[in-house]
Amino acid sequence: MTHRRAVAALCAVAGVVAALALGGCSAEDQGGNVDPDLVDATDPPPDDACRMLTPEDVEQPANATKTVACSAKHTAQTFLVEDLPAGYDDAGYDDQDVGKYAYEACSKGFAKFVGADESLVLRTILSWAWFRPSETAWGKGARWLRCDVVGGAEGSSSYRPLPTTTKGLLLGLPDDQWLVCARGDTFERSEKLPCSEKHDWRAVSTVTVGKAGESYPGDKVVAGRTDAFCRTSVQAWLNYPATFKFAYTYFHQAEWDAGNRRSVCWAQTDQ
Repeated sequence: MTHRRAVAALCAVAGVVAALALGGCSAEDQGGNVDPDLVDATDPPPDDACRMLTPEDVEQPANATKTVACSAKHTAQTFLVEDLPAGYDDAGYDDQDVGKYAYEACSKGFAKFVGADESLVLRTILSWAWFRPSETAWGKGARWLRCDVVGGAEGSSSYRPLPTTTKGLLLGLPDDQWLVCARGDTFERSEKLPCSEKHDWRAVSTVTVGKAGESYPGDKVVAGRTDAFCRTSVQAWLNYPATFKFAYTYFHQAEWDAGNRRSVCWAQTDQ
């Protein structure tokens, strides 16, 4: 029970890093169903607000989608709004340092808000997106960021509705509807879905493949460490069967440079 608690949920770091998009897209598109009062707004948006966001909305650097009551159907919830430090006053709109700052602030804030440890963050269907002011507002001096929990990860064609609040949603033993599994005869061709649905693979654990401050050792080394660690981890999760199948997801230098030192281990199971 303890082991399964530590190993039952996914939100791929690759998805998180990509969703951050250190560079910007066209600042003119600020999402669907916009609130005119929020378009090109220079004041920070409301905290703890809920919205019906789509993956297309999340691809944009700025968002002015109307808020909805969190008791109504929604796919996103704001968990952090903060002003950027004064050191970014002269930063360009697409400055990569702004993206790095947002990654650190939102990733830490996300884990704390939903109640996830480093492993669970990589094994939940929940992820997060960040937004900055529009390019017009940025030109007028607006310097803030907004971080939202969203009901899906990179590659999702749509987002799942969220509960009234996602605060503490992953504390304890999370419900299978918020954990990531996959369906398919082979992991490489599988479709990611919540573990509450019929599946063939489950993300059961994560393994540490490097230390903070360590330079990226290369894909081959990371893959080798991941294979060895996941083989042992998955066999233990399956209660040491004589034969078993496992797979893994490891990340590359971009994610390593962003701070990730973990790979995800998958077991072939319908549990």
